[in-house]
Amino acid sequence: MLSPKLTLHNYNAQVSESLANMKAMNKVIRLSMPVRQQIN
Repeated sequence: MLSPKLTLHNYNAQVSESLANMKAMNKVIRLSMPVRQQIN
């Protein structure tokens, strides 16, 4: 799903495909970020 090429031919479908790819990449990035906790 995270391919650099768009597979759909319709412009609106390509926009939706790229937004879905961005959402998936953001989720993967968010999962790999460490959780910060304040230490007193």
